[in-house]
Amino acid sequence: MRDKLKIYKILTILVIGFVFLGLGCTGKNSGRSIYVKGSDTIKPLAEAEAEKFMEKNPGKSIIVKGGGSSVGIEALINGTIDIADASREMTDKEIEAAQKNGINPVQHTIAYDGITVIVNFANPVSTLTFDQLRGIYNGSISNWKDVGGQDKPIVVNCRKSSSGTYKTFQTIVMHGDNYRHDTLNQADTGSIVISVSQNSDAIGYIGFSYFDNSSIKALSLNNGKGSIFPTYETIHNGSYPLSRALNMYTNGEATGLKKEFIDFVLSEQGQEIATGEGFIPLKSKI
Repeated sequence: MRDKLKIYKILTILVIGFVFLGLGCTGKNSGRSIYVKGSDTIKPLAEAEAEKFMEKNPGKSIIVKGGGSSVGIEALINGTIDIADASREMTDKEIEAAQKNGINPVQHTIAYDGITVIVNFANPVSTLTFDQLRGIYNGSISNWKDVGGQDKPIVVNCRKSSSGTYKTFQTIVMHGDNYRHDTLNQADTGSIVISVSQNSDAIGYIGFSYFDNSSIKALSLNNGKGSIFPTYETIHNGSYPLSRALNMYTNGEATGLKKEFIDFVLSEQGQEIATGEGFIPLKSKI
């Protein structure tokens, strides 16, 4: 059965690849296909939404690619995609660049997520203040003993700079500070999870939807209002200090197939898919 599933997935990828090559970079033809690109955090959700949407709408194609929020936003600014996935908001500079290109970015929030700070199970530390977390990442704190842990050097993992998760962490936590020189810049979330799960001295941050407490543990964070763990409830109500919205951006109000797809993502069925992928729906049932 697994072999059949693998073959089906390979065939699906090949079909999508041929469609993509036939459409060119814009993903535009007679309105039967759209091209979605951007956030690696959102990518699994966008893929799941696209798969179900295409099942319900034979003959319509949603092509989903990752690369990072900044990559997706840049492609939207350049007019080479239909929808940009972004796990952060566009910056004023990006909006200005878009407008200069005749692009009018419109934000569609599709779900919520929280940036989860993770450590190895062997690490006794269970909570950090924002000042401590900033200190760990800017290098002013380099030993776990300085934050209640063992006398061991801290191994710091970070996302690549094109990541929306990176940008959000940089804005909320770092406040303009530079990252320590020996930070391990990981290409994707999976690499951070592997690094932390295999190294008792490591720390990293990932999207809440990727958190699996079988191999890593999440830290609670204290930004002056008490220590709060990332949960569905704390992320949805915004009490977790690293909560964030997940967005899709279009050029102007969504129309045609773009609107059909985004409306599906926002529908009850689409939001159930978001929940199934580990994200927090817009209307929580908690």
